[in-house]
Amino acid sequence: MCGLAGFIDFSRSSNEEILGKMTRSIAHRGPDDDGAEIRQFGDALVGLGFRRLSIIDLSPLGHQPMVNETNGDILVFNGEVYNYAEIRKELEALGHSFKSHSDTEVVLKSFQAWGSACVHKFIGMFAIVIYNPSANKVHIFRDRAGVKPLYYYWDGTLFLFASELKAFHQHPGFKKKIDFDSLRLYFHHGYIPAPYSIFKNTQKLSPGSHLEFNLRSRKIELKSYWNILDAFNKPKLKISYEEATDELEKLLISSFNYRMIADVPVGVFLSGGYDSSGVTALIQKNQTQKLKTFTIGFENELFNESHFAKGVSNYLGTDHHEYLCSEKEATEIIQDLPDVYDEPLADGGAIPNILVCKLAGKHVKVVLSADGGDEVFAGYSKYFEAHKQIERFINLPDIVKRGGAKTIEFINRFRTKSIHHVDRLSRVQSYLQARDGAMMLNALNQTFTEAEISSFLKIKTKHLYSKFMNGHLLNKNNEEIDRVIAIDYQTYLVDDILAKVDRATSFLSLEGREPLLDHRIAEFAATLPADYKMRNGVGKAILRNVVHRHIPKELVDRPKQGFGLPISTWGLKELKPLFDEAFDPAFLRRQKIFSVKKVRGLYEYYMAGNEHCFDRIYEIFVFQMWYKRWME
Repeated sequence: MCGLAGFIDFSRSSNEEILGKMTRSIAHRGPDDDGAEIRQFGDALVGLGFRRLSIIDLSPLGHQPMVNETNGDILVFNGEVYNYAEIRKELEALGHSFKSHSDTEVVLKSFQAWGSACVHKFIGMFAIVIYNPSANKVHIFRDRAGVKPLYYYWDGTLFLFASELKAFHQHPGFKKKIDFDSLRLYFHHGYIPAPYSIFKNTQKLSPGSHLEFNLRSRKIELKSYWNILDAFNKPKLKISYEEATDELEKLLISSFNYRMIADVPVGVFLSGGYDSSGVTALIQKNQTQKLKTFTIGFENELFNESHFAKGVSNYLGTDHHEYLCSEKEATEIIQDLPDVYDEPLADGGAIPNILVCKLAGKHVKVVLSADGGDEVFAGYSKYFEAHKQIERFINLPDIVKRGGAKTIEFINRFRTKSIHHVDRLSRVQSYLQARDGAMMLNALNQTFTEAEISSFLKIKTKHLYSKFMNGHLLNKNNEEIDRVIAIDYQTYLVDDILAKVDRATSFLSLEGREPLLDHRIAEFAATLPADYKMRNGVGKAILRNVVHRHIPKELVDRPKQGFGLPISTWGLKELKPLFDEAFDPAFLRRQKIFSVKKVRGLYEYYMAGNEHCFDRIYEIFVFQMWYKRWME
């Protein structure tokens, strides 16, 4: 885990001091070393800054920014290219020589050898920035799954880039104005999907993308070098279930072995579920040394699942570390969230994620997280619900669906709506407008409907096109369940799950790796028949089949729970002062963003003991905490 930040400044008002402030703001991502390079091209100053967390080649030879002495290219690189040793041999055969043993130098020489096409050779997670002075261009790449983050800002004169938004606040040219159209998306999902960001003129580089900035023309060109939808659109494999299981196990072992490559200690987050248990089992099987595993538990037994992880650890013989935290420790994390997540993210799982990172950080510098299994292999119950609802509504005549949606829209103009609980009429309108499973998934999982958001936001906003609308890009080879998981892979996985884990690990100066998100696994799974992933109403069927080869079924086969915490109760008790502050009428009026009457009405309804509306309360609460930290 490292951090990068920099600028292209056509006003030439930036300098090394500003660049230093930008990188120091993300020092938690790389406490081991820092560096900066500034070059001038015509009217532009190009600055590249870096914070290093030393993982591979711990010597000073891995220092960044790294300069290619042959052609003057300068690189900053956050992440890992796991197959760098193989690529290095290929480059050496072409006549390239190396000073270090780092993957960073391999990336730099790969760009020299193959240009932007080099990214196709990389197996890994990365955000890469390369200043190429000979072509007067800056190139930025983000990995295929989007494990590593990359934000950029462009106002026509100043271009900024960084691993986290907080670096932008350190540049005097950054204008922090809320993008209220993106805020609308936040209140739908609890996160802001790429390419959008909470700020105007600011975007996330989408996964699998290459940004090329031409310094002469000041033009940005965005290209997609990889898209999971392309894999889904290939013909489905004609392969038996057992053959597919064998092939998947080989891919998993290759991916897991790659992600154990490091010059520092490596561990695994172990929850005791299928995904983390499978990762742990296949790694432990292929090494003699005991693998370090980490689990966080809770003193409150209603929310404590640590004994499941302990059972798997005992069976596999790992070096297991467990910590039972109190409600006091968990609630104290809430106040850190705006610093950890500098863009609003209303996922309560952030709290246990930070706690388990604190535990792991005492023992290792790299930790493997088993995210992505549900999105790649159809594990969530919401997929089945979307599938069921689309079958219910898809066969209605178009005239009925259009007429029903327009009727509801007309009725909504004349009725007074509270936002205390789900507006079922508006929800049905969303169902009627859904063209496929992906849009139905969006309708099912939005916290607030379009009509509800319009009723409590005082500022007029427009609806932004998001990847939830991309289901039509999938061809007829795909069943509805494939459309659902393909779009969830591009949205919820990237901008909720991966953002949550990246910020939590980096906040504690850990490198988080995602072995189930190797692009080879994702591509293979996309070409499997749908019933290999969802069988007899059970998701992740083929992945479960692999895990059962190594762990007794009774140790891992249980209902999916995830990290559950009683935050809704804390808001009424321990955290009440913090919630009162967030929903204070004077604060709401000062912001001029919300209908004070609507939002206060929702809060008073919650404070009367109606915890079922907490998802709605929490989204607003998280935004209010973020606003106090970053806008006041």
